[in-house]
Amino acid sequence: MIAVESHNKQLAPLITRALHALPSSSHVSSISVRSEGRWLQKQKPDFVSVTRGPGMFSSLTTGLNTAKGLAIAWQVPLIGVNHMQAHALTPRLVHALETPTSKYLDPEFPFLTLLVSGGHTMLVHSKALTHHAILATTLDIAIGDAIDKMARHILPADVIESSGEVMYGRLLERYAFPNGVLDYEYVAPSTRAEEMSSKSSSWAWALAPPLAKTRSGTRSQAMEFTFTGLGSAIERICQGRKQVMTHDERVDLAREAMRVAFEHLASRVLMALQKLDETHDADNKRIGTIVVSGGVASNHFLTKLYVKIESISSHIRELIVQGCAHSSIFEGFPVSV
Repeated sequence: MIAVESHNKQLAPLITRALHALPSSSHVSSISVRSEGRWLQKQKPDFVSVTRGPGMFSSLTTGLNTAKGLAIAWQVPLIGVNHMQAHALTPRLVHALETPTSKYLDPEFPFLTLLVSGGHTMLVHSKALTHHAILATTLDIAIGDAIDKMARHILPADVIESSGEVMYGRLLERYAFPNGVLDYEYVAPSTRAEEMSSKSSSWAWALAPPLAKTRSGTRSQAMEFTFTGLGSAIERICQGRKQVMTHDERVDLAREAMRVAFEHLASRVLMALQKLDETHDADNKRIGTIVVSGGVASNHFLTKLYVKIESISSHIRELIVQGCAHSSIFEGFPVSV
């Protein structure tokens, strides 16, 4: 309900602002837009596009109904947009709209997109504007949802209550790394065996990487994500040590939780790159760009971790981070190790 109320509250002002940005027009089919007590003639849009899914039904319905109303009123086509495809292609849109004072990288096809948000976790191979293949998706919950749940267990109650935040993942990042990049001290695993092993801590607990230990052993190579096991392990640690867990231990657990979750994401990106390299031929270009997109992409530790993993960096020329929080953030920068 909160999401729907927010959508209903924000949509009308947002559309009004967008209408003011339309080019002026004196054509007979122009539309009238009210501004500061007077009517301005603006060019009628050629079509209305709207997110059709995937996503929360109630929020999608709010947008769809608004878009349908505009399309009917203006007598123009209505075009549905796939939410995930839009995430993958947004860097190309931003590049196309760039101004002289803003420069954004334009990912060249083919490229990989890691979609990481509160509702989705997906690795997509984009070969062309309308040619996209899903290489991996989550078996259970999304990475953003998982981190929010971890934060509720790790963070002290007074920190959550005094923050005024509803995005606990962002709060967990600030708690774990109060000095930002100066606190990261991240060293990437040098081998697959090291990546799959649990790192011991000084607090008598260790977090096992997702899919590292399965009965058959084959799922460690599966192109899929899972986060419920990691979340359950963190819940057990926090419940068992609730009375004795110090601030330092909570910080260590927060850092380790994010490291394990983000390296799990990175492992599937690496596996995809290796498999695509095996099928590479003269007629198919190699992957040159990875786009990390969605709300969790605004986590700076995630970005730092990817830049530090040399085996990913050596495969690609550029890493484009498109993080979405309360206000959209678009960053494009070359990879450096």
